[in-house]
Amino acid sequence: MILIAVLLIAAIYPVLWLILCTFKTQTEFTMNSAFSLPKSFNFENYIKAWNTGNMGTSFVNSIICTAGSMLLIVITAVPLSFALAKMKWKHRSNINGYILIGMMVPIQVALIPLFTIYNKIGFTNSRIGLILIYTAYSLPLSVTLLTGFFESVPNEMIEAAVIDGCSIYQVVGKIVFPLMTNSIMTVLTLQFMSSWNDLIFSQTMISKTEMQTIPTALIMFNGSYGQVDWGPLFAAMAIAVVPTLVLYMFLSKFMIRGLTAGAIKG
Repeated sequence: MILIAVLLIAAIYPVLWLILCTFKTQTEFTMNSAFSLPKSFNFENYIKAWNTGNMGTSFVNSIICTAGSMLLIVITAVPLSFALAKMKWKHRSNINGYILIGMMVPIQVALIPLFTIYNKIGFTNSRIGLILIYTAYSLPLSVTLLTGFFESVPNEMIEAAVIDGCSIYQVVGKIVFPLMTNSIMTVLTLQFMSSWNDLIFSQTMISKTEMQTIPTALIMFNGSYGQVDWGPLFAAMAIAVVPTLVLYMFLSKFMIRGLTAGAIKG
């Protein structure tokens, strides 16, 4: 119990400290201890972060890019994973190998070639460009996870559906897809966290302020000569963290079920 209590404090305290810091003034950050409590609970830092710090626009951009990549992951990863796990076709093992290789390519290696290609086709400073990058770099892991999940589905169930007259699309859409809800939710949660917290691609591909995402917007809070307005910065960080916490609270049970799917036979 003591160990559990220590782990809970280690997990909860940073979030609580972050939220308390959002209510402090710049004077409190300068004159008082970093761990002191705020004198009052005012929301000026949130208002300043949302308006002056361009967090409103950045929040919308992050939602669009993240939601778009999650949708594309479902559209592309689910059929490909089903084909790799349950269908027999030529070069299946080769495609599976290429997907595994895709997981091993460091992000930094592709930055310059991607920027060059995007600059030529006009995909820099666009949400579509970020959506495609987020989807491409999460696809290998998503396919690998879903392939393992699909392999846990009994072949007899699929064969019975085919005998009853179901097409391959009906098998995937009406039989297999509902059974894989927890697993798909797990993949989507991982995709959300990866896209929502991305800084490397967004900072490389986006230069316009009105197109930047939340991680890039947080960097803009640094003033000239290293000066930082700490209150609005902590408020902006809290705004960025809230969607992740809310999503995890609602989808944690799906993640646990999805990660354990296929681990037990029978």
